[in-house]
Amino acid sequence: MSNFDHLYTPWRYSYLSGEKKKPEVDCIFCAKVSADDEAELVVYRSTHVYVVLNLYPYNNGHLMVVPYAHVPSTEQLSAEALTDLMLTTNAALATLRRVYNPQAFNVGANLGEAAGAGVAGHFHLHIVPRWSGDTNFMSVVGSTRVIPDELAQTWRKLREAWQPMPNGS
Repeated sequence: MSNFDHLYTPWRYSYLSGEKKKPEVDCIFCAKVSADDEAELVVYRSTHVYVVLNLYPYNNGHLMVVPYAHVPSTEQLSAEALTDLMLTTNAALATLRRVYNPQAFNVGANLGEAAGAGVAGHFHLHIVPRWSGDTNFMSVVGSTRVIPDELAQTWRKLREAWQPMPNGS
């Protein structure tokens, strides 16, 4: 027997094994528009977008900024929604810096299924906090990420720390 501790993450099995739950609605992001914020892990709501935790995070604090409008690309968003999207993204970055002090971020979107979009019909922007050394043997060898915070705890921390940007979001 080795001296290594075991890390159990049974809640991730269905995701890692490719099992898919039948969605109760056609679009998971549209379902969150009028849902309970805590139950759906919605951190913040603005006029045209909302911020939600990723259920299968790449790193701790992995957020998504999602327009209320069900459109596949930013090209179909109004100028007001695009402005709100970017101001809310800035507020999310500032909040993540205060709560988790990341050294860097990946911010981006996958437009279309061929680009890797899991929900290709509803545009969303990913914000992933990054730290030096956050890619380790777990992700390289075991195809598993170690997330030190429970999603509900992450939600509470970010929700409490959220401060709208001075110019709106």
